[in-house]
Amino acid sequence: MQPFQTVSGVAVAYLADDVNTDEITPVHRSLEPDFAELLFARRKRLADGSLDPSFPLNRAQFAKAEVLVAGRNFGCGSSRESAVWAMLAVGIKVIVARSFADIYRDNCLKNGLLPVVLVADDQDQLERDVIDADGASQAVVDLVTQTITSPTGTNFSFEMDAAERTALLEGLDDIGVSLREEGSIRAFELGLAIDSPWLIALPVATDID
Repeated sequence: MQPFQTVSGVAVAYLADDVNTDEITPVHRSLEPDFAELLFARRKRLADGSLDPSFPLNRAQFAKAEVLVAGRNFGCGSSRESAVWAMLAVGIKVIVARSFADIYRDNCLKNGLLPVVLVADDQDQLERDVIDADGASQAVVDLVTQTITSPTGTNFSFEMDAAERTALLEGLDDIGVSLREEGSIRAFELGLAIDSPWLIALPVATDID
């Protein structure tokens, strides 16, 4: 996982509430899926298969957006991790939502995508700023200072759990976090082998005729 510190990029608003993971990435059967193409695959196209010009991410100025501003309960539904991979596939590195479904938020953190929740008044202002800018200027999201600068220059602060923040800053997934404690783990295993050797040398089960 790549370390996350600061993102400067175009912000796009998709403010629907209760956007579920099936809407974000529909079920697919491909063994080598194109996650960028899967992102909002049903929502971004019209009945004839052509791109819907009214869908925000289809507009030219948002083609390389890196910040998504979203509504309430974003990422509800199933736990499919592809709903995060698809965001990363198109270059979105930050989602600022009014609230997240818990599993989706956890999947974001495990894959290096920053989920941010602002207080309601700040979220209102950020949404207005992003809509007013219409892709003409960039937003800045800084995890080091825990601040967002909107495309019109308004500054906001956000809160984040210290352990989650550190994992993102250092690019650590669950395995990486565990490996930081490798010395302590080895010391524990050594102590266990000395104090309770019968727990280490367990007999191997064999088939019984």
